[in-house]
Amino acid sequence: MSEPVREVPAVEVRDLVMKYGSVTAVNGLNLTVEPGTVTAILGPNGAGKTTTIETCEGFRRPQSGSVRVLGLDPIADAHQLRPRVGVMLQSGGAWSGSRAYEMLRHIASLHAHPLDVDLLIERLGMQSYGRTPYRRLSGGQQQRLSLAMAIVGRPELVFLDEPTAGLDPQARRSTWELISELRSSGVTVVLTTHFMDEAEALADVVHIVDEGQVIASGTPQELAASGAQNTVRFTARPGIDVESLMLALPDDVKVDEVSPGSYVIAGHVDPALLATFTAWCATHGVLTESVLVERQTLEDRFLELTGKALR
Repeated sequence: MSEPVREVPAVEVRDLVMKYGSVTAVNGLNLTVEPGTVTAILGPNGAGKTTTIETCEGFRRPQSGSVRVLGLDPIADAHQLRPRVGVMLQSGGAWSGSRAYEMLRHIASLHAHPLDVDLLIERLGMQSYGRTPYRRLSGGQQQRLSLAMAIVGRPELVFLDEPTAGLDPQARRSTWELISELRSSGVTVVLTTHFMDEAEALADVVHIVDEGQVIASGTPQELAASGAQNTVRFTARPGIDVESLMLALPDDVKVDEVSPGSYVIAGHVDPALLATFTAWCATHGVLTESVLVERQTLEDRFLELTGKALR
């Protein structure tokens, strides 16, 4: 019986090293992007994520290691990849004197089966500034044009660099919906973002990059759950027997009265712990006035892994 054919990863980076003088921007980085997924790459400024993405896009040649995009070399096979890959650059990628409509229609003309330009303009809310030169567009308007240019050619894979930076909340939400639709239609999306809620809402897989390496990978939910302890905060009469409560709970759980009548339970919080806590309160005549379960977020985990200092 023949072995099933393994699907080629949309992006595969192995032991990538990129140095600039004495600075090592990427230090043996490894990551894989599966087809048809939205993958978010997170990292503080200077972590190496932009250099990695630019290498995948074929703008930089790997100094060491290997990069494959749709099974091909981004530089040696650039001619084959160009029609299949969309790129949204942080710098925009449009000529400063070109009008938004003109630029988008020009990009569409380079592809065999582009999306309907007028529908894309309407979808991204670009009608009001289509005849405005690129250099006179606001930052958010430039972002929307760059996104449209990246997807108008119906790519199999699209790289989006900070796709919602500078957008108002309505445009940001519209962009989220468009990215979700791209995934539903089978397009692979790789995005970098500084917005943790964006990664949580959109990404199937998150790679956290720091000091030129991937230091954590998983779904947003897996990463959030793998970090520091969750907490239960509750209020009750001051001076309850926290030692007795701790004995009733699992060994790795800690209970503190942080101020008179205000308590924190820290540890692995799950339904069983909450049931035990409620039963203990009933047995010991403790009436809780409020109970709040605080779940760790992806942002909490990101800060825990990369450090809270500004860079």
